[in-house]
Amino acid sequence: MGITSFNNSIYTLNEMTDQQHFEVIIIGGSYTGLSAAMALGRSLRQVLIIDSGLPCNRQMPHSHNFITQDGEKPGVLAGKAKEQVLKYSSVQFLNDLAVSGEKTTTGFAITTHAGQAFTAKKLVFATGIKDSMPAIKGFAECWGISVVHCPYCHGYELRNRRTGIMANGERAFHLASLVNNLTNDITVLTSGKAAFEPEQITKLKRHNIEIVEAEVSEIEHRNGQVKNIVFSTGAKMAFDGLYAALPFTQHSDIPALVGCELTEHGYIKVDSFQRTTVEGVFACGDNSSMMRSVATAVYTGNVAGAMINKELTDEQF
Repeated sequence: MGITSFNNSIYTLNEMTDQQHFEVIIIGGSYTGLSAAMALGRSLRQVLIIDSGLPCNRQMPHSHNFITQDGEKPGVLAGKAKEQVLKYSSVQFLNDLAVSGEKTTTGFAITTHAGQAFTAKKLVFATGIKDSMPAIKGFAECWGISVVHCPYCHGYELRNRRTGIMANGERAFHLASLVNNLTNDITVLTSGKAAFEPEQITKLKRHNIEIVEAEVSEIEHRNGQVKNIVFSTGAKMAFDGLYAALPFTQHSDIPALVGCELTEHGYIKVDSFQRTTVEGVFACGDNSSMMRSVATAVYTGNVAGAMINKELTDEQF
C-alpha cells in the first residue's frame, strides 16, 4: 500500500497487485470509474481500477452543480470517493497507466505502462476525453480556472461579469444563448470570419452581443485569472472570464483497440445502460456523454456498475 496526495486530499491506494484476473477492470479512477466500482464492490465483485492520476479537472479550483458538494475542490471529492470505495475489500486500485488492451476468448486483457498484465470478464472505460488546446499564449494556464467550458458548472461564478465566448457558428450561438441569462456583457470572439445564419446575427444584435472577428493571439492573466484578450492586431479587450468550445479526442486508444464504435461527435457509442458496441465492454462519463459534469459522471458510472453486476449474475446464476 502507498500514500499519495491530490489537491491536499490524502488517501491510500494499492500501488501493485499480485492478483492477475478480475471480474471487472475499470480503466480510469476519477468520479465515474469510482462510482462504477462502488456499485460493484457492494456486490462483492472482484474489481481492479487502473488510474494514472491525471484527471482532466485537476486545474479547476472548485466543482459546482453537484448537489451536497457544490463548491468543493475536485481533489477533495476524488480523495473522499477513493477512500470510501477502497473500504470494499474486493476493489483494488492500481496507480498506473493502461496502455493496451485486447479481446480474448474469455474476456479482455489489459497491459499497463509499468508492464503489468491483467485479465477480466468485463471492461469499463471511464477514461474521459482530452481537450485540444489552441496555440494561444496563456490559454492552457487559464483552462478550468477562468477559461471554462460549461455555464452550468461555472456560469454562476461569472454572473454579471465581462464575458467572452471563444467559438464560432452554432456552438458560439448556443453558448451565447445560455450565458445571456447570466450577464449582459457578452462578446463573441470568432478568431476569423463569423459563421452565423442571418437570424442568429439578428438575435445576437438584439441582445447587444458584440462579435469580434480578429484572431486571438494571447490571454493576459494573473494566476489563471483572465485580465485581457490580445488580438493579432495588437488591440486588447478586458474580460473577467471566457467560455471556450474546444475540440477533443478520446483520452485512451484502448476503446478503439477492442473495437468500440464512436458516434459522429467522437464519443464512445453506448446504449441507455452504458453498454458499448462490444459485448462485455461498458463506457461511462465524459468519454461517452455530451453532458460533461460530475453529476453525469457519477450517474453513468453507477448505471454501468449495476448493469455489469446484472450481466455477471445472469451468467453465473
